Amino acid sequence: MKATETKLLEFLKGPKQFVIPIYQRTYSWTPKQCEQLWKDIIRSTDESVSGHFIGSIVYIEKGLYQISSVSKLFVIDGQQRLTTISLMLSAFGRAIREQGEELEISQKKLNNYFLFNSEEEGDLHYKLLLTQSDKHTLIRLFEEKELPDPTSKRVIENYEFFEKKIRESGIDLMTLYQGIAKLIIVDISLDREHDNPQLIFESLNSTGLELSQADLIRNYVLMGLEPEEQKELYNDFWYPMEQGFGHTDYVARFDRFMRDYLTVKTGRIPNIREVYEAFKGYARDNNRSIRNLLADIYSFSKYFVNMALLKEDDKELKKIFIEINTLKVDVAYPFLLELYDDYNHGRLDYEEFVGILRLVENYVFRRTICGIPTNSLNKTFATMSRELDKEHYLESFKVALFLKDSYRRFPSDDEFVREFVVKDLYSIRSRNYLLRKLENHDHKERVNVEDFTIEHIMPQNENLSLEWQQDLGSDWKEIQSKYLHTLGNLTLTGYNPELGDRPFIEKRDMKGGFADSPLRLNRCLAKVENWNEAEIQKRANTIAKLATEVWSSPVLPVEVLEKYKSESTSNKGEIGTIETMEGSEYLQTTMQELFDQLRKHILNLDSSVREEPKRHYIAYKTTTNFVDIVLQKSRLQLSLNMAFDEIYDPKGLCKDVSNLGRWGNGDVEVGISSLDQLEDIMFLIKQSFEKHVENGDD
Repeated sequence: MKATETKLLEFLKGPKQFVIPIYQRTYSWTPKQCEQLWKDIIRSTDESVSGHFIGSIVYIEKGLYQISSVSKLFVIDGQQRLTTISLMLSAFGRAIREQGEELEISQKKLNNYFLFNSEEEGDLHYKLLLTQSDKHTLIRLFEEKELPDPTSKRVIENYEFFEKKIRESGIDLMTLYQGIAKLIIVDISLDREHDNPQLIFESLNSTGLELSQADLIRNYVLMGLEPEEQKELYNDFWYPMEQGFGHTDYVARFDRFMRDYLTVKTGRIPNIREVYEAFKGYARDNNRSIRNLLADIYSFSKYFVNMALLKEDDKELKKIFIEINTLKVDVAYPFLLELYDDYNHGRLDYEEFVGILRLVENYVFRRTICGIPTNSLNKTFATMSRELDKEHYLESFKVALFLKDSYRRFPSDDEFVREFVVKDLYSIRSRNYLLRKLENHDHKERVNVEDFTIEHIMPQNENLSLEWQQDLGSDWKEIQSKYLHTLGNLTLTGYNPELGDRPFIEKRDMKGGFADSPLRLNRCLAKVENWNEAEIQKRANTIAKLATEVWSSPVLPVEVLEKYKSESTSNKGEIGTIETMEGSEYLQTTMQELFDQLRKHILNLDSSVREEPKRHYIAYKTTTNFVDIVLQKSRLQLSLNMAFDEIYDPKGLCKDVSNLGRWGNGDVEVGISSLDQLEDIMFLIKQSFEKHVENGDD
């Protein structure tokens, strides 16, 4: 490697060509970076400034690349700076010509020195060759010819930026030129036979626009190849992938996809900001050739595009992907990508693929309604495929869902209905999805919910009319507060303004009212005479029963479930090891239900909570133990891992055991003997949990 400090304009002179390799990102500097360069030039016009450093240009000069009469320099860092300088010089040249005065530097000289190789033809005529559409836009701009369609937005935008700055600066053109002449770079040339361009590229502390994870990965896989192979692999795999993701949002979508791809391949979830590092580790440990690796990434990217960007051709699959995307189940994508790959290769048939996708949708939606924290779902889906028997794909998936408990559980019909009828559905993000699914379930003539608005049958107005107050009864305020945004009181209508706060009978019988509505959600309202608490509850229960069919739970024959349960118990040894604990016989008596309820509440605190049976107690951990449970005949004895003076115990339930021998960790002991105490005990347990979560995050 040779590094030399040199003046920018001297560096650009002479017969040479800066080639931006095909794997490099397109030109992406914004006016913000151009503004900084302009300020550097203005600062350099001060006579007291001898020079101003603007960064480095790193390129490969020798080795695999043969040098002809025009030296081809393959730029691996500095293309943004080179392109921006060239745009500024082109705009400056036109300004000289338009001024019409004879100066020391003319547009012709400027072009021949810095923008063109005047003695060469074809591509060699240009000092700078960009990639893809940027190349043609830049060449046409420099030659002052009609721009291509499509044009490179950044190239044109930044050229116009400098054109305007030069015109409005009020600074003499020769003074500006002298400022440009003071710009200094570090000229870094690499020898492919002795230098590792990738390592040097990663170690550079560039002052330009930060590279995305997508840029870094593309450079990593293509930089070490010969130009022809780079071009071939880029055109076969990378460019089609970029097109699939869409040019505008390519970077964000690619980073998200690559995180999911690596999760599928490694079983670990990389941080979205560290996808490149995770990819390098995967690529180094993988014995595939670069071509095979890129071919695999490209295949998975097509699955991702079909699902996330709804490019799927199959109507039924596309319909399910729309529903899953509506629920924003991004965390499920690693699992869905693997499913799609198995489907694509015939390891999973179409009907089972559809069945699993529907269950994923149902699983996520039921959990949303039941208020189960979502922060565990990424790990649940990342490892889901390990739990499946792919010879019995759908069956084993149903079992996996059925056997999940605690915060990973698939809510039962009873839990789902119980929460569905009381939940504030008006405020949830997926309310339109919910009503659309209910309205269109098992119906070929589908209704576009977007054509309707959500209607509160009992109005939202806090000052209800006398008619409404009479219908609801003396407790009308409490009833309105309790049921206003719940399932029983919500429907769809195209006549929201007309319905307004009218009495129920008017809403029912008017033109466009409930009795006149074609919507199935409104059918039962046509026969109701009085809208009150009983009718709201009745309608909620009816719709909730329908909801258990719309978002159905996995159904399995008893013998199949028992078989998997038996295998699971013999293999896992988690809570089953409690059978070996002293005192475990109490779980077979009155303590069983109490322990089950307490355990569920503790595990639901957070996805980080782990259960670990010991010989004498059951430990619940986050960064460390925060509560330990000792099973006793008439109660559960809890040790909270806190100093006694740290616990807030307004009811005086806790005992200081700091100087006493005991099983478990911490200086706070408390007992629970009935479900009535559960709320108070969880209040104390949460304090210990929050103490250790906070300490673990510091």
